[in-house]
Amino acid sequence: MKALTYHGPGRRTWGEVAEPDIRDPEDAVVRVDAVTICGTDLHILKGDVPEVTDGRILGHEAVGTVTAVGPGVRTLAAGDRVLVSCISACGRCAYCRTGTYGQCTGGGGWILGHLTDGTQAEYVRTPFADNSLHRLPDTVTDESALLLADILPTSYEVGVRNGRVGPGDTVVIVGAGPIGLAAITTARLFSPGRIIAVDLAAARLDAAERAGADEALDASGSTADAIRAMSPDGLGADVAIEAVGIPETFELCTRVVRPGGRVANVGVHGKPATLHLEDLWIKNVTITTGLVDTHSTPLLLGMLAAGRLDVAGLVTHRFGLDEMPDAYDVFAAAGDTGALKVALFRA
Repeated sequence: MKALTYHGPGRRTWGEVAEPDIRDPEDAVVRVDAVTICGTDLHILKGDVPEVTDGRILGHEAVGTVTAVGPGVRTLAAGDRVLVSCISACGRCAYCRTGTYGQCTGGGGWILGHLTDGTQAEYVRTPFADNSLHRLPDTVTDESALLLADILPTSYEVGVRNGRVGPGDTVVIVGAGPIGLAAITTARLFSPGRIIAVDLAAARLDAAERAGADEALDASGSTADAIRAMSPDGLGADVAIEAVGIPETFELCTRVVRPGGRVANVGVHGKPATLHLEDLWIKNVTITTGLVDTHSTPLLLGMLAAGRLDVAGLVTHRFGLDEMPDAYDVFAAAGDTGALKVALFRA
């Protein structure tokens, strides 16, 4: 089969690899019908995730059809159409028993495209299939479902819920890429008073307004003081969501948050960021980080099926699965191409 493999910083190959098979009784093999590329994959290619080894198949988001299941799989069968979650869950460890699947100590967590071969391939082996795959209703398209594999639960759980967005809040979202746009979409579920999106790219700022941001600010011309002044009392944001993963954007979030406010870091960081405790210690600011647990995926899937979650516009570019190298080039050059999410489909 064909797959996208990693070969050290800056090196990737789309070529032939062995097809996966059942290795554990709880495994399933899924034929990939739709797949996407994540900003985290770009971080891996930059060398920001050293645990990813040479030859690893990348990718942790997909929609597909089950082709085989191990003898320990009870809730799925060959032919089922499923969402492949970015997080695998053993279902037995202390973390899984509290729904904190991202921290699974039983062999799960974020493993696809990280510690085991991932989804950017024609087929993928999915461990802990009963807990890590979600059967899809016929009313949900492959493209829409693909957005529930990672970006929507990540933005909802690590950004909106960790940030405790509530009615009337001023919410600043730094970064209007796919994660930031999904944060706008899911923050609106809690009726904030104002959502302010900050980014450098005009196309992404336009997308932020279409997604429901009340203000879309060019980061190159917006100071922390100007952003704080947009809150009703001038003290700053109740919630600042970091959705990029570089030191400058994290530090901006800590400067625009009000006393008693919350900074929810979602971005994947590959370099140290300065935590200005000389300013923050007195302000009662809460800072959260996190890897998505995907405990919200069934909830979000139900809302999507009911037409209560608008994901239109998040996918901007579509490719055939065998156009994977082109899709990577377009996604990596988002500033020039205007790419948000790219989706690749089996012919």
